[in-house]
Amino acid sequence: MDMTLIGRPMEILLVEDGLMDARVTIEALANGEIKHRLTLVRDGEEAMDFLWQRDRFAKAPRPDLILLDLMLPKKSGMEVLSDIRGDLKLKSIPVVVLTASDAGEDRDRCQLMDVDSYIPKPVNLDKFLSVVKQLKRFWLDDVILPTVE
Repeated sequence: MDMTLIGRPMEILLVEDGLMDARVTIEALANGEIKHRLTLVRDGEEAMDFLWQRDRFAKAPRPDLILLDLMLPKKSGMEVLSDIRGDLKLKSIPVVVLTASDAGEDRDRCQLMDVDSYIPKPVNLDKFLSVVKQLKRFWLDDVILPTVE
């Protein structure tokens, strides 16, 4: 058991260039009673800098969950997903795709790259929170939370 995991909030990386979509996601998580710490990055290159702990993200935490938009500037979400799944240190991180793309080919490509969920925008908040809570349960299997006294 990694003692640094005990009692800490879930680390979530939100990769989203749209501020309104980011706000909806942030508010949903805040209202969903999920103890977490969230980092927002706004393009695909910034996401990979964060994940690979480069430059200003040299001390970035490893996320427990990645919420990924597919339509991103600089580097597409599909390229980011490919980089994550191709990296031995990152490929085990659960990825939930939140996207305006309802194209069957995007959904199929994401499924081939083992995304944990594909949620089209506008996001159904109940479905989104259900997915995050389900992933949180898997994450908690590896975490011992302190007892409430």
